[in-house]
Amino acid sequence: MSSKNVPEVVVITGSSGGVGRAIAHAFAKRGAHIGLLARGQEGLDGAVAEVESLGGQALAVPTDVADHAQVEAAAAAVEERFGPIDVWVNDAMSTVFARFLDTEPEEFKRATEVTYLGTVYGTMSALKRMTARDRGKIVQVGSALSYRAIPLQAAYCGAKFGIRGFTDSIRTELLHDKSKVEITMVQLPGVNTTQFNWCRSKLPLHPTPVPPIFQPEIPAEAVYWAAHHHRRELWVGYSTLQAILGTTIAPSIADRYLARNGFEGQQVEGMPVSPDRPDNLFEPVPGMAATHGIFDEEATASSPQLWATTHRRTLAAAAVGALAAGVAGAIGRKR
Repeated sequence: MSSKNVPEVVVITGSSGGVGRAIAHAFAKRGAHIGLLARGQEGLDGAVAEVESLGGQALAVPTDVADHAQVEAAAAAVEERFGPIDVWVNDAMSTVFARFLDTEPEEFKRATEVTYLGTVYGTMSALKRMTARDRGKIVQVGSALSYRAIPLQAAYCGAKFGIRGFTDSIRTELLHDKSKVEITMVQLPGVNTTQFNWCRSKLPLHPTPVPPIFQPEIPAEAVYWAAHHHRRELWVGYSTLQAILGTTIAPSIADRYLARNGFEGQQVEGMPVSPDRPDNLFEPVPGMAATHGIFDEEATASSPQLWATTHRRTLAAAAVGALAAGVAGAIGRKR
């Protein structure tokens, strides 16, 4: 990490909208210099303006993360402008809401290339630079769906499972080499982002995150925290905890539950969506880049579970204090 007197240099993929844009805000508030990577110039321009209004500096680098050469060129451009990269956040993703048999091969391939290979290529470019300096942090933006797959998102779930697997592999290599470079994964719940507005969907009704829905600022702060603490993984939201532990303990029960409820639960009742609506699977959608999606009324802006998991020492100290007080009280009463 950079010293307290030198601005942190950060790269964020998928930063033109949703969680990626919120992550850029979180680092900007702390004065970071940020390389913003995404395909859409319009969305990047908006993110740059927001970062600079919050106290950071930004460099927009139009990048298709499914192209390794573009990712590598973007990394070089950021270091040329701001200096060595301290933190690299892989957030870029793409998905297709559809039954697997209704998904075309090129659609599945594209979603996998952006979500999985985009993370692979970002990690490659980051590690190449960080291991040479023996410092740095890579944060993979994951999902509860990297543990518990759900219907209608086979490509996305497969990619997130893959990201978790290759991240674990890389971590063991870094440990073997006694490297000071760290890699972590932040597993997210359903979030109110623009992906549901512009993803490719073959469903009759508008796609929606699986409730409970969180505002993107919650995972953004989780990513910032993970970038500055030693934690193998960070789970965000009680629903993420429930999904991961539930599928570990009773996967067959989870399968049957999702078979009954997973189709309707990912569609907004009474909100038809045209199968011809513009989507960002292959090209950016102009005029739609934003941090929040359309579910502000349903989304929560807090997570007691996340606070608890990022304040373990505080809770442990409080528990010890309460125990000590209880013991002292019992001794006093006995006397």
